Amino acid sequence: MLSFAVYSNGEPAEKVNLAGAYAVGTDDVPLRAEIGFSDGVITCKKRAAGPAGLALLWEVPDVGTIMLETIRVPEREKPYVLQVELARARLMRINHKLEDWGLLDYAGVEDIAAQIDKGRATLIKALQADTPAGAAALGNEALGIAVQASEQLTQYHAEVFLGRRRQSGGFGRRVFGCLAPLDTPTDTVHKHLRGAVDFVTMPVVWREVEPSEQTFNWRPLDAWVEALSKREVPMKGSALLSFNEKHVPDWIYIWEHDFDTIRDLAFEHVRRVINRYGQYIQTWDVISGIHANNCFTFNFEQLMELTRMTAALTKQILPRSTAIIDLVAPWGEYYARNQRTIPPLLYADMAVQSGVNFDAFGLQLYFGPGVDGMFVRDMFQISSLLDLFAKLGKPLHITAVQVPSNSVVAPEGTDAGEAAGAEGGLWRRPWSEETQSEWLYQFYAIALSKPFVETVSWHTLADHAGQTVPHGGLLRSDLTPKAAYNRLVETRSEIRGGGSKGTRGALV
Repeated sequence: MLSFAVYSNGEPAEKVNLAGAYAVGTDDVPLRAEIGFSDGVITCKKRAAGPAGLALLWEVPDVGTIMLETIRVPEREKPYVLQVELARARLMRINHKLEDWGLLDYAGVEDIAAQIDKGRATLIKALQADTPAGAAALGNEALGIAVQASEQLTQYHAEVFLGRRRQSGGFGRRVFGCLAPLDTPTDTVHKHLRGAVDFVTMPVVWREVEPSEQTFNWRPLDAWVEALSKREVPMKGSALLSFNEKHVPDWIYIWEHDFDTIRDLAFEHVRRVINRYGQYIQTWDVISGIHANNCFTFNFEQLMELTRMTAALTKQILPRSTAIIDLVAPWGEYYARNQRTIPPLLYADMAVQSGVNFDAFGLQLYFGPGVDGMFVRDMFQISSLLDLFAKLGKPLHITAVQVPSNSVVAPEGTDAGEAAGAEGGLWRRPWSEETQSEWLYQFYAIALSKPFVETVSWHTLADHAGQTVPHGGLLRSDLTPKAAYNRLVETRSEIRGGGSKGTRGALV
């Protein structure tokens, strides 16, 4: 069994936030484990042999409350000191990225390198400390130094490579997107879309398109497609097939144990949508999130068959279309809770290796709510994650990204444990419109500094009830712009070379 001692102010900690905590193996795949806390010690009873680490929310001064991972360690009777292992893991990952990014001897990183050296020296002191409490204090100090240095390193890397991409003309005509709100299109909504994005994503939800078997409701989609076509606004469709419970019609569950029937029904749904809108929409998220959202508990082979079928059908009807396989919850926390799912990068690799006919990967990134897949990560972790997709040999589209502009508050009556996870972490300070705006700018700069990232789409244009990330829109519910909307307009201008403000000045 793994165990980690946690200290606060020189004493064993009285409480630790384990909302969203999970074990992770040496290959970065989450593991099934029973995680608990008592008497200042976190225990982790994992169900797999070999070294493992612990991921949990942790407060880092001046950075926020973010999901961090320890280094992978073997089981032993004596508890490891949590803060030391968190610091050790971050410093190790910094070393890997310095080499990966080619910044080891790069002019301009001297101050950051000095901070990294300071973090290493502090970690060594922690490892040499006489008491676990002393080690924890020094480990926490080393962690703070390391995380801040890694954030600065990420910003510097983004500045350099974003500048290179701009100078080489490495951006297409359609880079910035946003999801269309499926209420009645208005002149105000069109004005805001036209001012901030290059294309609009049309949400195709099976449950809404076919609420009853063979009873169809095309009106909301038709209205938007017609309105955008008249204005010659490019569109993308998302998603042709999803097994998220919110997307699947209730009537289909009568066949939940009949894979062949559901596959045939899915085939007809996809064919029907493409035939209706294919002349207007040439880019499709053909399948979205089935590696994580699998309400029918289909097995690995069945999920891959559905992936292959949907991509092939899209290409058959629209040979020149762009077919995107969309991934959600990219750190794969859900796999630690439900092993009938597939880790995201394993699913992506299998799609490449098994010859599925598709053009690119999509990636959804939500942060803020305290649910799996949405716990806050820092920019270093986000940049490192995006780099993994370069190895798959396919372009990457950020099909949805969003953070809140206000704190996520637990409903009244929620117990203490659930309330701790109601907000899935903070980035630098409590969520606000200003924090959302700053986060958006840094994320877009980092994502678009990657030459394989082709588009970035903010998830929802305006706040509305029931959205994935509460308060996550670029506009308030009354359609007045937030600071994030104005920052997106500014970012779009800068990326295209029309802005006057330097990237470095805005990032820092």
